[in-house]
Amino acid sequence: MPNSTLAEVRDVTIQRGNNQVLRDASISIRRGEIVALTGENGSGKSTLIEAFAGILPLRKGVVKWFSESGEVVVRDFEGRRNPPPAMGLTLQRDGICGDETVSERLSVALSVAGVDPKPDRINSLLDSWGLSHRSDERISQLSGGLRRRLSILCGMAPAALSDSPMLVLLDEPSEGLDESSKDSLMGWIRALAERKHGIIVATHDGELSSCADRVVNIEDSTLKETSGESSGAAEEIPEACTNISRNTISSLIGWSFRIEARNPIDLVGRATPAIVAILLSYALVGEIDLESHDSSLLAALVLAPAFIASVASPAIVSRLREEDSGRWWDAIVGPMARPAFSISGASIFLPIPITYISWFVLSGSVDSEISSEVLKWLWIPSLALLDLAIAATALHLLVSDLSRSNAAPAPLLLVVLIWPFLEMTDALSSIIDQGMTFGLAINDPIPTCLIASLISALVWLAAILIPDY
Repeated sequence: MPNSTLAEVRDVTIQRGNNQVLRDASISIRRGEIVALTGENGSGKSTLIEAFAGILPLRKGVVKWFSESGEVVVRDFEGRRNPPPAMGLTLQRDGICGDETVSERLSVALSVAGVDPKPDRINSLLDSWGLSHRSDERISQLSGGLRRRLSILCGMAPAALSDSPMLVLLDEPSEGLDESSKDSLMGWIRALAERKHGIIVATHDGELSSCADRVVNIEDSTLKETSGESSGAAEEIPEACTNISRNTISSLIGWSFRIEARNPIDLVGRATPAIVAILLSYALVGEIDLESHDSSLLAALVLAPAFIASVASPAIVSRLREEDSGRWWDAIVGPMARPAFSISGASIFLPIPITYISWFVLSGSVDSEISSEVLKWLWIPSLALLDLAIAATALHLLVSDLSRSNAAPAPLLLVVLIWPFLEMTDALSSIIDQGMTFGLAINDPIPTCLIASLISALVWLAAILIPDY
């Protein structure tokens, strides 16, 4: 490929459900070039944008990006997938979570592209698009037009500040914009092209497509290229700055914890049923006397509240589904997005304290010497619950990707996690009956908990790999 090529899709076939949206499609984008994608609704414009971003599995073909560090196979039909180089991306549904603030969103978009998000830089960019007065407000409080304006700015700003050529993907960017904002959009697109960035724009807007150097019309799953008008004048945009190292995974995890700290839906949503389970257990059985009951019953009741907290649907699922926020992160981070989601969205803080609270509530009649021994080692089965929580989150994420996720039998998938829970119950029962032992027999506490963690890890692995195929 010529050195000027930034990315290409080659012989790509994509199917959505029973419909073949693209068939043997091939297109490349070069530095300094603007390509407009046109066609009727449902013709495949958004599909082609998402194919470039590596979001969609391919029935045939390959998506490649080219950068100074070499060629990257972003995705191919055999299931291979790699994270793409830094990009600018605006999805049709914005890809923004409403709990983010305006300035925070722009800062994230810059940092994941390797641009230092300095406060003065953020303020200058927001001011240029008339958003500086709302910089500290949550995005959920913005009107649809302002939200769209922010989404477009977040898609173009990384390229505007980058000192190396970058691909910018814009899906229906002019939708919801007033005339002044649309003029700014066209001016920025021309300015980015002059700086040797490549821009792909999916649009119905004839005025916007007139600024393209090439127009690709999608009809009957095939592409037809014509020359564009290359009209419009470049607008003055911020000066580029030196790129910094980018770590998209740490940015994603930091974003997830920051949003939860601001609005702790997950913590409350998980802790409430766990506390209710503890109280119900106490109301039904009271303090269990080991002389008249099997220790397995006490072990199961002690671990059950933490298990319930671990398998409850995480708040990150709804946050990622909001305006396709998860698809934006999936494109930016690449194949490691789902593993990062499953870890950052899992209940990793609750299992251990909830298990100890449960023990204190339910074990009042247990001999003090036994209780002291259990309290010393109760963290071991509780720790195995962390692996189970991560696996449960991965299963919830898997279900959320289905076309009718609300109708999907997610609880049936979670049934497989009963197995590792029973292994943890056996481990705790053994500690109650015999004290902590460090043998390697299959019924000893540590091997039993390791088996539980291994089962959870296999469930997690299956849940994160299946969607890519």
